[in-house]
Amino acid sequence: MPLIASTCLVWLCRYWGWREVVRAIKNRRWAWALTGSGHFFTECLSMIRELSAVDLFVSKAAAEVVRMYRDRLELPRGARIFRDTTASAAPVGRFYDGYYHTLVLAPATSNTVAKCVHGIADTLATNVFCQAGKCRIPTIVFACDNAPELETRAPGGMVKVYPRRIDLENTKQLAEFEATAVATSLADLETALRLRAHELVHGDA
Repeated sequence: MPLIASTCLVWLCRYWGWREVVRAIKNRRWAWALTGSGHFFTECLSMIRELSAVDLFVSKAAAEVVRMYRDRLELPRGARIFRDTTASAAPVGRFYDGYYHTLVLAPATSNTVAKCVHGIADTLATNVFCQAGKCRIPTIVFACDNAPELETRAPGGMVKVYPRRIDLENTKQLAEFEATAVATSLADLETALRLRAHELVHGDA
């Protein structure tokens, strides 16, 4: 077990007692952070619907879109939504309390990816990425800007976009982070989720 993760576990045992820690670990959940990217936003929400135990961390930019789609997509029963409403982003403390086994950041805008790469944690999405990293919680990021030319959904329909070199470089750098997998397509994201679920079922978490 990585040093930081084991240190967090020792602290939790002292604070809660080992029986409570074991109970919390057995009931850990997915954490899913949403940003304001329109790139495959509804498809990501459909994937969230398939998860059995998940908490959503919703940035200010994503909040309105989530409100629009919540009833239609029937989020999992028991899904909790944390919004970017406080400067301190208080819900991130749950990562230290052993609530989560995995963080998914999808879809992730180029702005969010850049902040993650450079250690800036000034939004709920970037803050949970930072805290998950400190606790060595496996993280899956669906980076929207990952090719020189893409098609994305805009209010008026599908449009072509051309990510900048710096956007592509940031995506590449993020893939080199510890305990971080970067998906560059919906198929990649689905595969990463299946692999992680398999690890959890077979005790390889």
